Parts: sequence; C-alpha cells; structure tokens
Amino acid sequence: MPLDLSQIRAVSLDLDDTLWPVWPTIARAETALQDWLHQHAPATQMLCAQPDARLALRAQAARSLPGSAHDMSALRQEAIRLALLQAGDDPQLASAAFEVFLAERQRVELFEDALPALEFLSRRYPLVALSNGNADVSRIGLQHFFAASVGAHEVGCAKPDARMFQRAADRVDVAASQVLHIGDDALHDGVGALAAGMQMAWLNRAAKPWEHAPWEPHLIVAGLDALCIHLADA
Repeated sequence: MPLDLSQIRAVSLDLDDTLWPVWPTIARAETALQDWLHQHAPATQMLCAQPDARLALRAQAARSLPGSAHDMSALRQEAIRLALLQAGDDPQLASAAFEVFLAERQRVELFEDALPALEFLSRRYPLVALSNGNADVSRIGLQHFFAASVGAHEVGCAKPDARMFQRAADRVDVAASQVLHIGDDALHDGVGALAAGMQMAWLNRAAKPWEHAPWEPHLIVAGLDALCIHLADA
C-alpha cells in the first residue's frame, strides 16, 4: 500500500544508522573507554583488550541482569563492573568508566542528508526520537528538532515490540495510525512499526532486499533527501 500523506500527523525517527553510522561511533567510544581504563585500571584494560574476554563479559552481564536485554546502558556498565572485579580493580570505578564511554557515544558524525532532513521534517511534524540504543539527542545537540524522545530503557522493551511505537505516538498525542516511522532496520523499525499500525518508510541506504513478507513498507528510499522530496507535497 502506498504512503498516505494525508494521514501523517507525526513522525517517529530511528537514530543509529538512520541519522549517523553507528559502528564508527561505538568504535570511538570503545577506544575512549580503553584509554581511560589504561590510566585508571590497567589490569582491566588488558582484560578488555581481549575480544573473547569482552564477549564473555557481555554474556555474563546479561545473566547478571535478567530481563534487561533492552537496556544497553545497564548491560554495558555491568560488563565494565564485572571486568573490574575479574581483573582485581575497584568495581566502584564502573560508573566513571561507563560515563567516559557514554560521553564519546554521543559524539556522532551525521550522514550528509540528516541535518537537512531534520530541519525539513521538524517544520512539518512533531518528531519523536525512537531508539533501542543509548544515544541521547539532548547530549548530541539535536534536541531542538524533537518534540519527544523514547528509549527502550524507559519502556522496558525494545523495537520491534509494539509498545515502543505506541509510546512514541502517545508522547505526541496522536494515534499510531497517524505516525510515519522512519528507520533503517527492516525488522526492528519496519516490521515493528507496521505491526503497531503505523505507516513506515524504510531507509535502505545499501539497497538490501526486503525479506519480511507479508509485511511491506509504505515507502522505500535510499536516503533521507529522497524521503523529504516525497513528503514535500504533504
């Protein structure tokens, strides 16, 4: 079914890999964390430099915090705490260490089409940031574009759970059917939004095939600039 522009009263927007590439951001944050640990907890830094150890710590953190798979910050901080314990360093350093990671996590490099799209969309609709991750539009400096921000940690679940999308609609006082969700992940953004009753625009920068029939996005675009062109007549 094609996009019905007349029904759109608000827009929810994924963040990671929609407005900026996430993995370069995470890599920089990991490096900042390792540098901090090298100064303050060198034994932990040596432990965390081992890929297998990092994976084991993440798995242990998930077991330590059952029911928190949706909370990236809690899991990350717990993994740091466990690493400090295992290495014989002070586990009370976990909070400070995590803040180093999180601060660098907010230093994103926007896709070229992201800022013009935010300016365009925010002039026409209330925008809701909707993310499974721990990016913070306020700390990034994009808060003036958004009427609200919804994260998995506050809802208690993650996309594609319909409760995430419903919370976004509720935050701007519209029905889910009146929201257009924009995101890059075919399952978490695409199927999640469609199952929640929203219209959905799939940002498919890499020209991937859609593999989630019978669900179908209302619009597929290769960039946010193309999306704005499509919405210009709304």
